[in-house]
Amino acid sequence: MSDTDGKKPLGLGGNRSGQVKQSFSHGRTKNVVVETKRKRVVVPKPGAGDKSRTTVSPENAAKAIASSSKRPAGISDAEMERRLKALAAAKAREAEEAAAREAEEKAREEERERRRAEAEAKEREEREREEALKAKAEEDARKAEEAKLRAQKKEEVRKPAAKDAPVDAAAAQAAASRAETKGVSNRGGGGGGGRNERGRDTRPDDRDSRGKNDRNNRRSGKLSVTNALEGEGGRQRSLAAMKRKQERAKQKALGGSQRAEKQSREVQLPETIVVQELANRMAERAADVVKSLMQMGMMVNMNQPIDADTAELVIEEFGHKAVRVSDADVEQVIDTVDDKEEDLQPRPPIITIMGHVDHGKTSLLDAIRKANVVSGEAGGITQHIGAYQVTTDSGAVLSFLDTPGHAAFTSMRARGANVTDIVVLVVAADDAVMPQTVEAINHAKAANVPMIVAINKIDKPEADPQKVRTDLLQHEVIVEEMSGEVQDVEVSAQTGQGLDELLEAIALQAEILELRANPDRAAQGAVIEAKLDVGRGPVATVLVQNGTLRRGDIFVVGEQWGKVRALINDQGDRVDEAGPSVPVEVLGLNGTPEAGDVLNVVDTEAQAREIAEYREEAAKDKRAAAGAAVTLDQMLAQAKADENVAELPVVVKADVQGSAEAIVQALEKVGNDEVRVRVLHYGVGAITESDIGLAEASRAPVIGFNVRANAPARNSANQKGVEIRYYSIIYDLVDDIKAAASGLLSAEVRERFIGYAEIKEVFKVTGVGKVAGCLVTEGVARRSAGVRLLRDNVVIHEGTLKTLKRFKDEVKEVQSGQECGMAFENYDDIRPADVIEIFEREEVERTL
Repeated sequence: MSDTDGKKPLGLGGNRSGQVKQSFSHGRTKNVVVETKRKRVVVPKPGAGDKSRTTVSPENAAKAIASSSKRPAGISDAEMERRLKALAAAKAREAEEAAAREAEEKAREEERERRRAEAEAKEREEREREEALKAKAEEDARKAEEAKLRAQKKEEVRKPAAKDAPVDAAAAQAAASRAETKGVSNRGGGGGGGRNERGRDTRPDDRDSRGKNDRNNRRSGKLSVTNALEGEGGRQRSLAAMKRKQERAKQKALGGSQRAEKQSREVQLPETIVVQELANRMAERAADVVKSLMQMGMMVNMNQPIDADTAELVIEEFGHKAVRVSDADVEQVIDTVDDKEEDLQPRPPIITIMGHVDHGKTSLLDAIRKANVVSGEAGGITQHIGAYQVTTDSGAVLSFLDTPGHAAFTSMRARGANVTDIVVLVVAADDAVMPQTVEAINHAKAANVPMIVAINKIDKPEADPQKVRTDLLQHEVIVEEMSGEVQDVEVSAQTGQGLDELLEAIALQAEILELRANPDRAAQGAVIEAKLDVGRGPVATVLVQNGTLRRGDIFVVGEQWGKVRALINDQGDRVDEAGPSVPVEVLGLNGTPEAGDVLNVVDTEAQAREIAEYREEAAKDKRAAAGAAVTLDQMLAQAKADENVAELPVVVKADVQGSAEAIVQALEKVGNDEVRVRVLHYGVGAITESDIGLAEASRAPVIGFNVRANAPARNSANQKGVEIRYYSIIYDLVDDIKAAASGLLSAEVRERFIGYAEIKEVFKVTGVGKVAGCLVTEGVARRSAGVRLLRDNVVIHEGTLKTLKRFKDEVKEVQSGQECGMAFENYDDIRPADVIEIFEREEVERTL
């Protein structure tokens, strides 16, 4: 009986074998035996599997559900029908999606096949091109070799005697190479065999060898241009390199230049420049610039800055020209061209009224203006620089600057003198020359401005104008009555006496000066005053000196810039333009400028912004340099000196910039080596919450000059306990600060000698120690006083008395001429003939 009877052999059953024909890209085919494995299909048992996995058609499913007796309770026929339709629609949608997926997969497969075919075709074209080039190169080599062999044969014919000589090594090598070359040329780029000279086919059956080579090629990867060009001589030049070589040869044959001529550029060179930026400006490679710097001994990378001198050497080395520029060149856009003679037109003179406090400057100007300005000033004192235009009866237009006379406004008066043409020095006839009068004279001389002396208050009985003229001689001001050149006019602001003569003197002086300006150029002016208005923002009072300032002009003033939004004249009216010597308020600044800054009109906002930013950076660098200039030793010495100095910190807010500066200058002068006033912050505008916060952090009061705190600031001050003080007269402000600073001074201790006593005898008392028997020779000896022990007029000890007795009783004091007993506290070295000095200390309050 066979082992296989009725049984299947053990193994992987159900496999089917077959053959598949493989075709390769180079045209060869191969039959391969493959086996196909069947899938095992598991059929679920009836009622035991997952019914959802059984694939049925929608109609069969509908029939099955309709015929099912297991319909859920409460489901009507209509509802059941709707459910069946939904189920059928879902099945149909699944079938459509499956079909769409199959179509998409088929399209992707076709696209892949198309791309594969294109890649194969392209690779085949590349291979054919490379083979053609290689064949051409071999043909050229073969021709050269044949020419060489022909030359050798002619040489052999010419020398028959050498016929029987053995063939040398070179000839043998040439013959071998000729045979090889012939074989290669006959192959025509084919396989490993060829034809011999008689035409017989000497190629072996290369089926096996070709199959072996194909297998090797499959192992080595896809054939590329590089692989195809790798022959016996190593890697050959690429096709692109050969094309470039042919292009160069073509250009050379046509007479074209090998290299474009190098361009020489003008390179703008600032004070410092980054290496990469330098390379960009020269249109050179950054690596070349770095290499050049390294050859100079500078190890830098392309992101590091270098100085202008080094950069200039690099620029010259690369054949370019360096053009030095500076950051300050941004200000070159400001028009500084000298005006032509024919463009200049007469302009009104600018007159500055100067003098001592309460000598009647503003009252005199009121009389000229026929206005009443002094009544609007706090305490009758001018706090700001006022700018006014006055038209006289003769039709002449005069621009007046009224400067404050108080010593705190020295800098403001200096600004007034710097922009003025004529100075009117007001001196009271009943008061003569005072300190601020001397300052005004010095300002006028420093500015090289002509002066007119107005001797005011001539209507008073005690007026003595001759004394004024005499006092002015001490300061080198010689009036005309003293055979000098300075005009002097006796005036009275109250009665109007001499005002016409004063105006005539001003007109005469202006005529001598021949004041002219060009109104048709870009405006230039000086800021007389600046403030921060709540409703209008930063406002600057500008005196136009040259050109015409118009609405819409873009300007830069100091570290600020802006566009003229509105111009307001001295009468409070809006105007469209302001010519030379016209004072106006300018609205439209982006910040509050400093009084004394110069206003210049520029063309564009970008230029104005760039100039303002440059000036701000320059000012910041200047402040930083000033701080950095202090050495460490100086800082330590300053800190040590400041340890014993008491400070009174204050926060100052004023209505205008000039007043704020004047207050700060006045407060900085308050103090001595023991106490000083420190201004934490000063600004223009109302007192705000930020000012209160700063004052609270430093425990400082807030000083408001002609300004008030807003509601949030008042509430914050009440909560934090910050004191706010309001002032409208600068005298009161400075006096109060002086009083407050005086409270920080330590009281002065003074000694007052009240008596002397001479030691006659020294006794030893048990429980007390040494007791001096003394005679009070002068004054009085008190128990509570301090004492010094003098020996040969040298202080030996200073202290207090432990006991003072007369006879056996303790007494408070002993009069002169009486004897007493004294014992020192913690001191026993007393001798007869020593002198005891008795004194008392008292504290005296000090003031600044």
